[in-house]
Amino acid sequence: MKRIVILLSICMAPLFAHAASGDLDLKDLCAGKYAAKRINGVHPLNDGERYSQLSSDSKQIVAYSFRTGEKVGVLMDVEQTRGKLKIDHIDGYIMSPDEKNILIRTKTQGIYRRSKTAVYYIYNMINKTLAPLSDGGPQECPVWSPDGYMVAFVRDNNIHLVKLLYNNSESQVTKDGQFNKVINGKPDWVYEEEFVTDCSLVFNADNTMLCWIRYDESEVPTFSFPWYKGSNPSKDQYLTYPGAYEYKYPMAGEQNSKVSVMSYDIKSHQTRTMQVPLEQDGYIPRIFKTSDPTKIAVVTLNRHQDRMDIYMANPRSTEARLVVRDEVDKYISENAYNQMDFYEGGFVLCSERDGWNHIYQYDLNGTLKKQVTKGEFVVTDLYGYDAKTGSFYYASTQESPLCRAVYKTDVKGKTTKLSTQRGSNSAVFSTSYKYFMNVFSSLQTPPVTTLCDATGKTMKTLMDNSELQQSLSALRLGQKEFFTFRTQNGTELNGFMVKPANFNPSQRYPVILYQYSGPGSQSVTDSWNAGNMGGCLFEQYLGQQGFISVCVDGRGTGGRGAAFEKQTYLKLGQMEAEDQVETALYLASLPYVDKNRIGIWGWSFGGFCTLMSMSEGRPVFAAGVAVAPPTCWRYYDTVYTERFMRTPKENAEGYDVSAISRAPQLAGNLLICHGLADDNVHFRNTAEYTEALVQADKDFKMLTYTNRNHNIYGGNTRYHLFRQITNWFKTQM
Repeated sequence: MKRIVILLSICMAPLFAHAASGDLDLKDLCAGKYAAKRINGVHPLNDGERYSQLSSDSKQIVAYSFRTGEKVGVLMDVEQTRGKLKIDHIDGYIMSPDEKNILIRTKTQGIYRRSKTAVYYIYNMINKTLAPLSDGGPQECPVWSPDGYMVAFVRDNNIHLVKLLYNNSESQVTKDGQFNKVINGKPDWVYEEEFVTDCSLVFNADNTMLCWIRYDESEVPTFSFPWYKGSNPSKDQYLTYPGAYEYKYPMAGEQNSKVSVMSYDIKSHQTRTMQVPLEQDGYIPRIFKTSDPTKIAVVTLNRHQDRMDIYMANPRSTEARLVVRDEVDKYISENAYNQMDFYEGGFVLCSERDGWNHIYQYDLNGTLKKQVTKGEFVVTDLYGYDAKTGSFYYASTQESPLCRAVYKTDVKGKTTKLSTQRGSNSAVFSTSYKYFMNVFSSLQTPPVTTLCDATGKTMKTLMDNSELQQSLSALRLGQKEFFTFRTQNGTELNGFMVKPANFNPSQRYPVILYQYSGPGSQSVTDSWNAGNMGGCLFEQYLGQQGFISVCVDGRGTGGRGAAFEKQTYLKLGQMEAEDQVETALYLASLPYVDKNRIGIWGWSFGGFCTLMSMSEGRPVFAAGVAVAPPTCWRYYDTVYTERFMRTPKENAEGYDVSAISRAPQLAGNLLICHGLADDNVHFRNTAEYTEALVQADKDFKMLTYTNRNHNIYGGNTRYHLFRQITNWFKTQM
């Protein structure tokens, strides 16, 4: 489960009914009128001096200088290709390792959160010609071989191999793939969603072997949801009768896919099963190519996810040797396998083994060379390791749990802060580590993108969102500020507050709490991403309606180390709800807050926490809105739920405390909203919860959105949803 970040909707109807001068208009907000500009899709090139980027019209792949930011060439132009084969635009691209060819992505169709099918073309940069990757239908997750002469991809759950040196000849590597039964080379639904991946396919270092994870999901229970005709887009095939979508979804305690690692000898065509030790119900969240052709790194987790093993598996002999075992208290964070980096002769990983997420360096035999970072702070992003100098590049919370700064730690252990401004910084480094692109923002400042040298000195500002700042300066916006307070049990919590522009401390204002509250998440950061729609602009809109908006990160959230984050283990929702109630009580003590008009809302886990908070036992909330909430953890998937709760059989007491079980205690006016085609948090959660409210004789209002998934967008949908949220608080408290 991931936090829903509401920044921009691109499918809105033409704008109308604008607000008075100086006021924000909700339709403008939902249409992205005040969305900050960002430089996306930056790809560092091999020479260490340039990066590539897709042009704004999606017709060119342009090369820029890392030093000057100036355009220095066009790598591909759809209007300048030679030959009969032409395309209109580029959805995305993947450079070959030798940068002689580019995989061009077109006709992209999304499947789930990360997965997609597309039609790919091979663009030869020397002769400027296009050739189809395959004529057999759309492809998924293509992967280049290290030498750039082969591409492996997935179609219909089977792996195919294309050899450029043999006139792009295509062969089918696997034949057992079948929808809802066996998947080769790409993750099943729960792996994609909760292990944050869309590809499980790699070549070995000398281009002789292809390795992948095979998912046998035949015994995983099936879930289905209805399709209606709807609109934006319209599904005309369901004009007369509705349809249904069925897929494999393992709920907490149920059967997962049986996973194994396979290898394929490209010359002999022999397929082998790697002998990777794995508990019967264990996971394989990642496989990695290493610099040694006899070693494929295979990462495994036990079902409790408190032990991560890294095996070096030989794709020919199939033997696998354990090189690293990382065991931590309660559960392994996603950072452990999301931020693994392999280089010549070794690798680095992140671990919370000392209570804080830090970087550790190993050789390929699993010998620990050193712990790179130490201290009471969290490494949030690992950017890479420069093998030439022995330096590590990363972002961390060293300044504050609310901040992110970019750092370098050299071979002698000396740490240098490279970013210069306090707030939130992120970086993309050149392959030479001589330069980096830094994106800075804060609660008060929209993103500023700069090019910096190796010392952190700014060489050029590429984008500063000055036009956005000018537009916002003409609006009637209130003050944004951070605050901290202590709950009755002595826990210090961080929050931010957005006051109306005409704030008068002698008046009493209604307050709306927004929160997410999920394990390891952070909503309270010194970043332009804080709040909703960028720059807390939805909160500013609520301010113009007369509300103070507040967001507080309770126990279980991130940025403050494993001990703070893992307090909620085995009892999701209990401490989180207590802390939101404590927030309301603290706010009620302030002289400018109307204690009888405090509301709360959230999306996904935030919707769950809204329901738990409104039924915590202390009736402090006058109204609340829960969007797409999980209402009982027995209805959610294995990987996420069991990471924090173990199985229902092991932790029945924890599972029994749910929004559904607390329905009779609901206090306050509730609006609950859900998409009927939510493949993540199924509408079932809302259906069962509202039935519990009915039987408890509790009044509520429910809104459903036809054919909408967990993000609830498309056409006029996003504007409609946020208008209902706003009006609910205006009329119900």
